[in-house]
This record gives sequence, structure tokens and C-alpha cells, in this order.
Amino acid sequence: MMISINIIICYHLLAVSVFSFTESFTSITQIKSFLRYSTGNQLLLADNVHNDDDTGPESGGCVSLSVNQKSSALKRELLQLAASYDRGFGATPRAREEASDIIQQLAVINPTENAARGIDGNGEDDDAPLKGAWRMIWTTALDVVSLAASPVAAPSAIYQVIDPPVAINIIDFIPRVQTFFPPSIAQNSLLRAEVGTRAYPRFGKPNRVGLVFEGIKLQPVEIFGQKVGGLPPLSV
Repeated sequence: MMISINIIICYHLLAVSVFSFTESFTSITQIKSFLRYSTGNQLLLADNVHNDDDTGPESGGCVSLSVNQKSSALKRELLQLAASYDRGFGATPRAREEASDIIQQLAVINPTENAARGIDGNGEDDDAPLKGAWRMIWTTALDVVSLAASPVAAPSAIYQVIDPPVAINIIDFIPRVQTFFPPSIAQNSLLRAEVGTRAYPRFGKPNRVGLVFEGIKLQPVEIFGQKVGGLPPLSV
């Protein structure tokens, strides 16, 4: 099976975050990913979702197949790194170098132009490549990796939900002690942080996106196994 991946690269600091497309907050229904060189708010978007199994005259025949095979192999390597190093939280310098090399190779064979279209919400929803919910599967961004340094809380699932022009970063935290017990006996607790931003296109740069910070919301979701979504959030 070949894997489709969306790539988002931010040219600011050389840190990377990888997300996989998901249709819900509980399962990955399609293995589609995007990579984001994180920090700052300048994003170069690339490699729109495409069918890696397409071959024939319209997709370039044997040439397209060769590119797609290389792309699929690189994506598999990246997903294996993500599984081996806890999404990058436990990555060694060598693993980070390997991931960076894979990302650069994928960027070279990226076919997408004007990938930032529709990000401001002034257009058809179907014409916004980034619209959707994304689950993080790899990162070397300091602002994300540092989340694992707390002795009290551990980062669980991390998402980015984009509904142009709104982009919300979602981080689920669980008690550190909870990670020491198997899920079958743990009394789960979960706190969700939502960082709201507004996206806009960069003038004269069709593959660049700007983000404007709007606010933070903290929402308890579960306490000792009991759903508490009805509690009011703390907004900043």
C-alpha cells in the first residue's frame, strides 16, 4: 500500500512537526500526513493529497510510478521513525537527521502549486488543501518537545484543526503517573488545551501562510475515568 502525505514547511527555525490526517479525534482513518517546519508563522505548503497508485498517461505512466514508489518508501521510513521515537519526544540526534533528510527528499518531489489557496476562508471549502483535522506523529520543534519535560503532566494526542480561516492547535495532557499503568486499569484523566490562531495568505507568496494568535482555552475532558466535558473552560 502506498501512502499519501501533505507537507508543510516553515522557513524560520529548522524544527519539524509531522501530522497525519484524521477524520476524528480518536482514530486515524487515512494515512495522509503533512510535515511542518515549526516555529514562527511562516509556512510553505507542499505536496497536496494525491493518489499514489495512479499511473497511466494522465499521471506520467512509468515516470509517475517511479516517483510514487520513492515517495511511498520515504513516507514509510518517516512513520517508522515516528513509532520508534515516540513522535520525536525521545528522538536521538541521528533520528532527527534521518527525519530531516526524508522531509527534504519528499519536498523535492512535491507536485503542488499554490497550496495555500483558500486558507483565508474566502473561497470554496473544497479548494482549501489544509482544511481538516490533523494528528501529530513527529516533531523536533522545541516548543512542542519541551511539553514532555513536565514531571506532572505528559502530552498525549496533539492535533491541528484547520477550518479556514481558523486554525486551532489542540494538545491533550494526561497525568504523568497515568503513563505508568496499563490502560485497562488506569483511572484516566485528561486536560485539553486549545491554542486559537487565524490564518491568512502571505502577499505575493502563494505557498506561504501567516498565523495570528487569538487565544488559549483549557478544557477538562475526563477526571478519574468520568467525562466532565460540561465543565466551563478557562479562556485566556
